[in-house]
Amino acid sequence: MDSESRQSQILEFTRARGRVEVVPLADELGVATETIRRDLKVLASRRLVKRVHGGAVPLESAAFESGVEYRSRVDLAQKHRIAGAAADLLHGAETAYIDEGFTPRLVAERLADRELTVVTSSLLAAEALADSDSVTVLLLGGRMRGRTLATVDHWALDMLHDLVIDVAYIGTNGITTDDGLTTPDPAVAAVKHAAIRRSRRSVLLAAHSKFGITNFCRFAEVADFETIVTGTELPSAQAREFEALGPKVVRA
Repeated sequence: MDSESRQSQILEFTRARGRVEVVPLADELGVATETIRRDLKVLASRRLVKRVHGGAVPLESAAFESGVEYRSRVDLAQKHRIAGAAADLLHGAETAYIDEGFTPRLVAERLADRELTVVTSSLLAAEALADSDSVTVLLLGGRMRGRTLATVDHWALDMLHDLVIDVAYIGTNGITTDDGLTTPDPAVAAVKHAAIRRSRRSVLLAAHSKFGITNFCRFAEVADFETIVTGTELPSAQAREFEALGPKVVRA
């Protein structure tokens, strides 16, 4: 197998499995570990994977976006801490927007006992609140994206246009000081942008692995958020770089 074919196979494995390890991958492909390390270095230089200790994880792009199953396995303990800290930022709001994604769904679970009206594009968030006696759920209409189980396009945007929401809980695929908040899909970016614009304040939910990553479509500036909630895994020095742009950074 030539290097290009092998790197394509490694990328496919990384995206399907969520993570690959150098030694098992070398055994599976019948090559030396140094060959795998070189291949991962090439894929990382193309911003297709991110090197981690002992292997690599996939980076999302316009051509690839992880699904709900993958997101529910990665940084799980951190995402639960983020959701708990984010739910404490409701601060008496009567209406809230809950974005698509696994971490926003965890926030929805923690709001199920509040007196609240929730607007959401996420079928996962709506399901988490389905049995609540105190939360009224308004599910945005539109085209459903099977990968994330969320609605997009003009039906969702039209509904958001007519609302004024107290607080928005927003997820992201990437965040940097230069490019702001980004996501691979322009339809998703449009819904996130509209939700932020129709909300009095916005809270960003972002695991530490999202920092330093830029995707295809920008939907907001860092300064558009009142608070960024992340994990203690994010270095404090990096957190201060983002606080310098305006929002408070909570490391849960």
